[in-house]
Amino acid sequence: MNVAELVGRTLAGLGAGPAFGVVGSGNFEVTNALRAGGVRFVAARHEGGAASMADAYARISGRVSVLSLHQGCGLTNAMTGITEAAKSRTPMLVLTADSAGASVLSNFRVDQDGLAAAVGAVPERVHSAASAVADTVRAFRTARQQRRTVVLNLPLDVQAQPAPDAPGELPDVPGPALVRPDAAAVAAFAELLDAAERPVFIAGRGARGSREPLRELASRCGALLATSAVAHGLFHGDEFALGISGGFASPRAAELIVGADLVVGWGCALNMWTTRHGKLLSPHAKLVQVDVEQSALGAHRPIDLGVTGDVASTAADVLTVVKEKPGYRSEEVSQRIATGRWTDVEHDDLSRDGRIDPRTLSRLLDELLPAERIVSIDSGNFMGYPSAYLSVPDEQGFCFTQAFQSIGLGLGTAIGAALARPDRLPVLGTGDGGFHMALSELDTAVRLGLPLVVIVYNDAAYGAEVHHFGDADMTTVRFPESDLAAIGRGFGADGVTVRSAEDLFAVREWLAGPRDAPLVIDAKIADDGGSWWLAEAFKH
Repeated sequence: MNVAELVGRTLAGLGAGPAFGVVGSGNFEVTNALRAGGVRFVAARHEGGAASMADAYARISGRVSVLSLHQGCGLTNAMTGITEAAKSRTPMLVLTADSAGASVLSNFRVDQDGLAAAVGAVPERVHSAASAVADTVRAFRTARQQRRTVVLNLPLDVQAQPAPDAPGELPDVPGPALVRPDAAAVAAFAELLDAAERPVFIAGRGARGSREPLRELASRCGALLATSAVAHGLFHGDEFALGISGGFASPRAAELIVGADLVVGWGCALNMWTTRHGKLLSPHAKLVQVDVEQSALGAHRPIDLGVTGDVASTAADVLTVVKEKPGYRSEEVSQRIATGRWTDVEHDDLSRDGRIDPRTLSRLLDELLPAERIVSIDSGNFMGYPSAYLSVPDEQGFCFTQAFQSIGLGLGTAIGAALARPDRLPVLGTGDGGFHMALSELDTAVRLGLPLVVIVYNDAAYGAEVHHFGDADMTTVRFPESDLAAIGRGFGADGVTVRSAEDLFAVREWLAGPRDAPLVIDAKIADDGGSWWLAEAFKH
């Protein structure tokens, strides 16, 4: 056995995986060692797509996924997806070959440690045969316990060194430790809740998995419930849940959040996207933020109280001392919420001349597609429509890889999410630009036999730029019409073109069938004049 095989076996023994990637000579042996250790390997068509698959799988499953890459160009091809994962604190291990120490003139040589650190990932390295197991365990522990994206470099000369035949007894690496708030912070928090008449909780990424403690506390103190985009679905079905806060908020949700006299961010940054540049926060409202990272408290805006603690523990501790009261909850508010979701908001249907209004399309698809779904979102002018109109059963029904705001990550994201939750129908909302950019991974979805519904909001343009720059010359951001349904069929998927509501009969037929291949919906959408959420963002 050599070091490459030992590292693969060690990661398998630690419980890492599955692994995604593109195999070249530099990562051939370590990938096969992962497979020999029982780790599933999913071969992508491009390293960028593989990175998004690994990212999404880890987000939805909670496991440390593996991204396997060749040295140099394999790593650089994956960097956008790695950057997204690092910015989102995804527990992911990037297993990448590196040039041998003496190969100073190799064309593959780049500063891989520096590259990882530059985008916020944690660089680690296998240094020798003697340290290989310890180096690998350290990298895995950092990924799992600190929720970090770790780049573990395997130099080719070290990979080839002889190693023990087995990694030996490996430690059990538990998940992140609970962080309980101190008693003074709990008392101060309870005092603010007791004084509030209209509290609102906004749950973010750090609150995923903490639905019940938050609902119990909100019920006791009369708080309304909202989420950031990444935690969409967390409070699905609760009568006092407002949905997403921020740019995707419905008019009714925005009105009720602005009316709050206390806003609590639970594992939520309260950044410009979640608060509409602060416009959703009344100048008279008190702000509280709860986070396991002390550095996150007040990072985006001044707060009245910062509590260092994990969401579930903090909610449970505050529950023991806070007073019970109706707060913001009443029959009248419940009715306003029930009739104020995006699907209830009337719109002037722009469907005409062979193009369908994206709001009409999204509303109809929400009715058509099974409720047990997992929705992934690419970036672009369109993205508010699937995010706001397609309901999801819980926070594991929504995968939003938008920390780096890159288009083209959606298809890989949808594949990773689908593999993490095979019990749900995977759905992707993407624009034509992002779809074209990631098209190679449609082959991966077909090869895996995924019942993936790909909704392409096709305006034959980079719509965000078209609407942002107004009357400028748009030659650089408009494109000829393309038949994306035919392209999908060329890959072995099913493909339908939708220009009107009537065309959705083909989607009904696909849903009634075996669903043994992806469905590409080429939706020729009407010009929306610039989506509401993007117009809000571009004001600043």
